[in-house]
Amino acid sequence: MANPKPQKTVLLMCGDYMEDYEAMVPFQALQAYGVAVDAACPGKKAGDVCRTAIHDSAGYQTYTESRGHNFSLNATFDELDFGKYDGLVIPGGRAPEYLAMNESVLDCVRAFSTSKKPIASVCHGQLILAAAGTVKGLKCTAYPAVKPTLIDAGAHWVEPESMMACVVDGNLITAATYEGHPEFLQSFVKALGGNITGSDKKILFICGDFMEDYEVTVPFQSLQALGCHVDAVCPNKKAGDSCPTAVHDFEGDQTYSEKPGHNFTLTTSYGEIDASSYDALVVPGGRAPEYLALDERVLALVKHFMESKKPVASICHGQQILAAAGVLKGRKCTAYPAVKLNVVLGGGTWLEPDPIHRCFTDGNLVTGAAWPGHPEFVAQLMALLGIRVSFL
Repeated sequence: MANPKPQKTVLLMCGDYMEDYEAMVPFQALQAYGVAVDAACPGKKAGDVCRTAIHDSAGYQTYTESRGHNFSLNATFDELDFGKYDGLVIPGGRAPEYLAMNESVLDCVRAFSTSKKPIASVCHGQLILAAAGTVKGLKCTAYPAVKPTLIDAGAHWVEPESMMACVVDGNLITAATYEGHPEFLQSFVKALGGNITGSDKKILFICGDFMEDYEVTVPFQSLQALGCHVDAVCPNKKAGDSCPTAVHDFEGDQTYSEKPGHNFTLTTSYGEIDASSYDALVVPGGRAPEYLALDERVLALVKHFMESKKPVASICHGQQILAAAGVLKGRKCTAYPAVKLNVVLGGGTWLEPDPIHRCFTDGNLVTGAAWPGHPEFVAQLMALLGIRVSFL
């Protein structure tokens, strides 16, 4: 029997106050697709953290910034062998301002550029590309404020028609902001030699105010990047409305801390959805499930998917909704440990999430304990839906 093809390995270039989504979405989405990702930061080692920044529009002349999650690194920058990687990802945020002055970072970018390996850079990450001298003569987009720097560096500037804009020129993939992650990630996967099959699926997210920031956007954009049609709805809200999200993290207290997250834009009006037209349901965690579990319309929606034996993927506190809907009886299930009470009283068989990133599949049900488990969570949902990413 032939040996399986080697797994692709990519490097994520990190720094303090990189944009929250622009680090975690590529990091976890690529892992869910079967790609190994090393996240490293100059001057830090594996196990250290980088603070992230939440950049969002709030009606001002520029974006606002607030504190995001603590992002844990899994590689030591000084020990990296750039030659072993198949691609490079550069998040935006404020980190690129100082990383662009680091010669080790610039040498890394030049090594990938010279070897013609895929480089995917988003938002302000293109400041690093400009400093490394790797954009001359190439078509490139970015957050609009980066335009003068890229032009001065010799790039062919492509004005982003929207903040979802993404441009590919040879081995270089650039995007304006995290809103363009679906095309950005899909282009990067293809540049790595990836082939996506089985993605003609329609998936529904049930959202609410103060759902966990990562637990909605990471799976949402991961599935979009695969080519799935993904809708997000919230009771009593319509397409174009937004839900504020919550950043949950452990910072030395007895329980997780909470900070304001991004505003997540809904795609569809709740009253217009036809549940029968969707192939799967995703239930994010956070604080939203506490009150969504009291909404009979939400419970009826969950029951429809479970009774139809369509895939249902629920994470963290999302299982509060499953318990209230009465669909956990006789099912094996994990959740955030504090939700064990809901699972057991709801008739479920509790599965201890040890370690916290463990996820489990029982029939059509995928459950996870918390956002560190997204790679398993998304991969197990992909398996139920028959979606596959293979690499040359």
